[in-house]
Amino acid sequence: MLALPPISLYIHYPWCVKKCPYCDFNSHEGDPQADYIAALIRDLDCDLKYLQNRQIHSIFIGGGTPSLMSVNDAKELFKGLRQKLSIPKNIEITLEANPGTFDANKFAQFREVGINRLSIGVQSFNNKNLKFLGRIHSSEEAIQAIREAQKVGFDNINIDLMYGLKNQTTELCFEDLSCAIALQPSHISFYQLTLEANTLFAKYPPKLPAEDNIWEMGEKGAALLQNSGFEQYEISAYGKTPSQHNINYWEFGDYIGIGAGAHGKITDIKGKKVFRTLKPKSPRDYLVQFQLNDSESSVKVVDNITFEFMLNSLRLKDGFNVELFETRTGQPFQVLSSKLDKAIDLDLIEIQKKWIKPTTKGFNFLNELQEIFL
Repeated sequence: MLALPPISLYIHYPWCVKKCPYCDFNSHEGDPQADYIAALIRDLDCDLKYLQNRQIHSIFIGGGTPSLMSVNDAKELFKGLRQKLSIPKNIEITLEANPGTFDANKFAQFREVGINRLSIGVQSFNNKNLKFLGRIHSSEEAIQAIREAQKVGFDNINIDLMYGLKNQTTELCFEDLSCAIALQPSHISFYQLTLEANTLFAKYPPKLPAEDNIWEMGEKGAALLQNSGFEQYEISAYGKTPSQHNINYWEFGDYIGIGAGAHGKITDIKGKKVFRTLKPKSPRDYLVQFQLNDSESSVKVVDNITFEFMLNSLRLKDGFNVELFETRTGQPFQVLSSKLDKAIDLDLIEIQKKWIKPTTKGFNFLNELQEIFL
């Protein structure tokens, strides 16, 4: 039976200093527009009906480069959020940050308004790699930003790192990981560079290491992280403190998405359906739409709900239980029987006491496993 899951809040801040050649996110170079924070609050007003008496489980501010936000805008944003929402004390509230925009005093004030976790987009501690990736910071600036964030009180920090970069070897990949580990963050996101459509790298593909070399970086890198106390709980996430916001995504929880291009996912118990919301992608169009309080999100019902659940939950290394599938999809577990049998025959999945999890092989060949449920 369909049941209401936890509900998180995602806030999109679309502006950045410079568009990176690998980035396919909804990000735009230029100065933030003046009315954007007010539009976010009006946007939230329109989506309050989706809460269905739930408290907010977690908040994530992504982009773009949300660390470009001024302190006054951050104060205005959180004042509006607290007026509209039930936000429990000490829930995880994450801000994505670019080391090239770091200012210790500013981040101390971000912490005062309620932000208690930073996700810092380092990508590499190698200056040649940073130049290749089009990043605006240096290795030295990244290290300084992390240390300054810790000094002003942030004890829950994620470091983003990429591997499979141009001219990168396993040894250079290990140097990046070792530098990150030495800085003692609570979480490291370690993921392969992919050439996404509609990016500069897709138009002008760089020469990347051979697939076998990239595979070695991923395998040995994962082992180094786990031997250093960073437990892998999701395909690219390693945490001494796992991200509650990310786990809610992978467990097919609900979330309201506000901001230009933001997505949401909502469970409608009365209508016995799950649907997704979408906001206008262009910041200009978004601001025009949310000049009025009665504006509505675009809504699309999730048709292939079993596949969407499996697409998300199979990313969790420990998998999920039967009850989670049934309460998040409203479907009986038996609808998966034939596809589970196929995955078991291929040694991609295992079931123990109503608990389903990818095998080591299934986790390594996740795309192939997920496609079985399409």
